[in-house]
Amino acid sequence: MKITIETPKPGEEDEIILRCASVDDRLLKLIQSFRNEKDMLTGYVDDRIQKLALGDIFYFEAVDNKVYAYTAKQVYEVHKKLYEIEEEYANTDFLRISKAIVVNVSKITYIRPMLNGRFEAKLKNDEKVIISRQYVPALKEKLDL
Repeated sequence: MKITIETPKPGEEDEIILRCASVDDRLLKLIQSFRNEKDMLTGYVDDRIQKLALGDIFYFEAVDNKVYAYTAKQVYEVHKKLYEIEEEYANTDFLRISKAIVVNVSKITYIRPMLNGRFEAKLKNDEKVIISRQYVPALKEKLDL
């Protein structure tokens, strides 16, 4: 694979051109990461409305018909359903790991097996989340294990 980087002339817009024989999952993930780099999500906490960068979110959790986004230091309510988040960010680092959680796999420090085929993931903010056994194969695929 050949990579060429050129500096645009003054006044020209930044541009990415891809030339490839076929588009595979790896390339789609790369394209999606460029598109989502600027993606922001609206979070609500107390009486504040705040824009959240997707890269700052460790995981989303559904509790009592509400969805929350967890960052390093704050929890925000998000006005989206968990399945919408899962679908919208399918080609990114976000992955459903249980009925109630979609995790950012780039925020995982380690995973370890537990009883009954489940796994435990420790995140970079020292929180631990449980990966249900039915979602373990998708996690292994996402992490290329």
